[in-house]
Amino acid sequence: MSAEPQVRIAMSEPEPMLECEAVWKLFGDGAGRFLDRRSATVSLEELHAAGLIPAVRDATLWVREGEIFVIMGLSGSGKSTLVRCMSRLIEPTAGQILFNGEDLLAMPEKKLIELRRHKMGMVFQHFALLPHLNVLGNVAFPLEVQGMARAERERRALEVIELVGLGGRERYYPRELSGGQQQRVGIARSLAVEPWIWFLDEPFSALDPLIRREMQDEFMRLQSMLRKTIVFITHDFDEAIRLADRIAIMKDGAIIQIGTPEDLVTRPANGYVADFTREIPRAKVLSVRAVMSAPAESTAGEVRADARVQEVAIAVTAEDTPFAVLDEHGAVVGSLGREDVLPVLVGLEKPPSDSARHVSMSPGPR
Repeated sequence: MSAEPQVRIAMSEPEPMLECEAVWKLFGDGAGRFLDRRSATVSLEELHAAGLIPAVRDATLWVREGEIFVIMGLSGSGKSTLVRCMSRLIEPTAGQILFNGEDLLAMPEKKLIELRRHKMGMVFQHFALLPHLNVLGNVAFPLEVQGMARAERERRALEVIELVGLGGRERYYPRELSGGQQQRVGIARSLAVEPWIWFLDEPFSALDPLIRREMQDEFMRLQSMLRKTIVFITHDFDEAIRLADRIAIMKDGAIIQIGTPEDLVTRPANGYVADFTREIPRAKVLSVRAVMSAPAESTAGEVRADARVQEVAIAVTAEDTPFAVLDEHGAVVGSLGREDVLPVLVGLEKPPSDSARHVSMSPGPR
């Protein structure tokens, strides 16, 4: 029942900070005993017949240090339950969860609490700000819980308030802030503890579309500076492809496919993933590398191989001569011309180039 192996792009990737192996969360009497008696794949029908509600089924994934790993699916797919299992806010029924090599499920309660206070940050859809505290007090609150001295925690709080663009509003109360500003306070509060890993459960879904876009921009700005390891939940594929390094798609508690946005759009594992991604404009997702041609003798300029087609379309289609495509080391690996870009813009993109297919399949380092 596990999803297909995850795609590893290069052997030099960072070690995973978080690993989930065959994680289950079933609600109902005797859930653990039911799984203990089964060694083969368990169907949804068997679970329902046993009176069990499957929230997470046999989930295996790993999250690399410094990446944004997005979990998405429709309402009831199990994404929020899985993330709560990752931090043991919900106890899994079975499986293994490793955080920085330590087994969370074997960790004593006291050590787990300290881990959450010092190494995990969490932001949820509902801001949950303390109405009687101002911005400074809300952001400093987790540091107060840690026992940090007032001068030190306020100094740290002011730093992250400035970081999220709320400088000058530290004395405002939540009721005096807009929805976007309140969510910035929530983000600042979670960053104040300088977490190793950051869990965000649909943090922008309650915001108006324009504010949501601004918060996505802010989120990417922060990530470019901080390089946090992030697990981000959303049901919005546009948001997912804008933010994610890799995406896991869930259905009925199971992970259906894990891959880059480009993987999911160009190589869907099944009809469900294909339907999920069908309406996404390919130019937003496909990289230059995926549609480039062989190197050309004469070029009009240069584009990055990892750039999205949408980012370079205007410049490329305005020229009769193709652009040289450069890899991360500055070497020419292909060319991109009008004939490569126009089919993507009208929804008739050619298959990914051979150079885009050279990936190895592995569930991740151990």
